[in-house]
Amino acid sequence: MDDLVTFFSFSDPNIRYVVFGSILLAASSAIVGCFTLLKKKALVGDAVAHSVLPGVCAAFLFTGTKNISFLICGAFFTGWMSLLLIDYIVAHSKIKKDTAIGLVLSVFFGAGIVLLTFIQQSGNSSQSGLDSFIFGKAAALVGTDLVTFGVIAIILLVIVSVFFKELTLVAFDENFAKSLGFPVKSLDMLLTTLTVLAVVTGITAVGVVLMAAMLITPGAAARYWTDNIRKMVIIAAIFGALSGILGAYISYVAPSMPTGPWMVVTSSFIAVISFFCAPKKGIFAKWVRNNVNKTTMRDENTLKAFYHLGERDEDFELPRSMATLADKQRIGEKQLKKSLISLCSKGLIKETEEKWILTKTGVQDAARIIKLHRLWELYLTNYMHIAPDHVHDDAETIEHIITPEIENELEHLLGYPSDDPHKQKIPRL
Repeated sequence: MDDLVTFFSFSDPNIRYVVFGSILLAASSAIVGCFTLLKKKALVGDAVAHSVLPGVCAAFLFTGTKNISFLICGAFFTGWMSLLLIDYIVAHSKIKKDTAIGLVLSVFFGAGIVLLTFIQQSGNSSQSGLDSFIFGKAAALVGTDLVTFGVIAIILLVIVSVFFKELTLVAFDENFAKSLGFPVKSLDMLLTTLTVLAVVTGITAVGVVLMAAMLITPGAAARYWTDNIRKMVIIAAIFGALSGILGAYISYVAPSMPTGPWMVVTSSFIAVISFFCAPKKGIFAKWVRNNVNKTTMRDENTLKAFYHLGERDEDFELPRSMATLADKQRIGEKQLKKSLISLCSKGLIKETEEKWILTKTGVQDAARIIKLHRLWELYLTNYMHIAPDHVHDDAETIEHIITPEIENELEHLLGYPSDDPHKQKIPRL
């Protein structure tokens, strides 16, 4: 509890530098990462992250100092050059983009390791800690670093805000943007520049190896919570900031734990929770919906069995035994019993002497399902020119998801028919 109070009081300057620096890095990269993700350029972030190492080393060799501004400039240059090289290879060879990304990533990172080894063996005393750019060292952030990161974060936010509409359009539909006269290539280059800037800013905390995760993971997690791009960007920024705070807190209470990797771990944990627990797109939500849909289809098929038996006997109010229903519907006794209990609870059937009978509401619901089935069969026969003996299975599937609006449209389109392709009566409700 003492650690918790001390940490979140931010009374220690070192804590303030690390926390606010991590928040700025994670949130700004998450915002840019949303557009990179939607543009399907997730691997580009990884390529940039690995390509900045030679730029960092070259900047150190040129200046002889570990000034963060110079190192970021060097990282930005090589990161941007790596993307230009990827596009050049794809445009002037038969190599696919994923292969070009792998080639450039490995070559630039290898060159960076060579330069880093050379610097370490040069005897320059200023090179101490330069290797932290590989895995990051957020705990070493100081006030001047925070100012630099704050300026870059503001630049990223301003540019994204100004070009939000254009970046969104290019991310979702590049061809449509071209047709409207937008400078797609320039906008694509702008997004590339923002991606490089976000990556080179974050390598100080997370390192070149893990930075791609901080660029993509918050956006991927946010995508599960909304379909609105504005909300997605805000949620991704919140997830990024939260991972920055949690990573800094874990490294504070456990000093041997590095901040950057824990930022990635917490971000991944948030993503896993989103993948499973998001209310609409999460795995659990989809599982619940699938079960509800299966139950609905099972119950509606049982109502259809009642209706077919009523058509055969010309009496919809005759009691039906479970054996008769099972033979007509051809499902297991256990599933049929569950369906009958469910329909009883909805007031669509009632039990009498171990038999079941449709209620008036049940007759209406069963008739509507039959009506939708036969309307769809007639539509497939008349407009899709499918033989009448081939339309049953399609109608079995679609009847459960036809909305009242589509039902009205079908009736109007077909001229309010009385018979289906098999000369069976279409119920009039």
